[in-house]
Amino acid sequence: MQADNEYAHVLNYLYEKNLILHDTGLFDKVLYFYFVDALSHIDYTCSLLAYNYMSPKNIMGGEYLRWRIDEEKKGDRPKFSGFVNWLRDENPERFMKLPALWQMIYDDEDPAGYRSFRIVLDPDTKQAISADLFFVMIDEFFEQDFLKSLYEDGSLAVLFRTYLSSR
Repeated sequence: MQADNEYAHVLNYLYEKNLILHDTGLFDKVLYFYFVDALSHIDYTCSLLAYNYMSPKNIMGGEYLRWRIDEEKKGDRPKFSGFVNWLRDENPERFMKLPALWQMIYDDEDPAGYRSFRIVLDPDTKQAISADLFFVMIDEFFEQDFLKSLYEDGSLAVLFRTYLSSR
């Protein structure tokens, strides 16, 4: 890794964040899973750009992401993508308040996705996502109003339960 690698700075920025003022045990379990999952994909994607793909960090990240494939199938977790699309159609204002990564990855009409656990916004380009965009993604996930909405009685969690009850 080069000392001045811009993606290493993104990783440091991510690692300096904390949830000390929040009780994640009170977060909606599905929303919390996808919160941690998004951070893991950010970490893995940036790590591939900052370190050799065979570094222990990338090997460990890949192992977690392989594990999460089965975890994503448990309980109400498979309904998350449908929830994001439901928000897009039924509550566009609230959809626009979601972190952009969730909007892009889970919107059925957006080509973005996780490819080999990496974040790929445009499958037709080979260009890496800019470091600046990763900083924005990280900030969106740690924005206080968003974090508050993840609590079981938070606005996003309430909307998720409304979605579940309508299915």
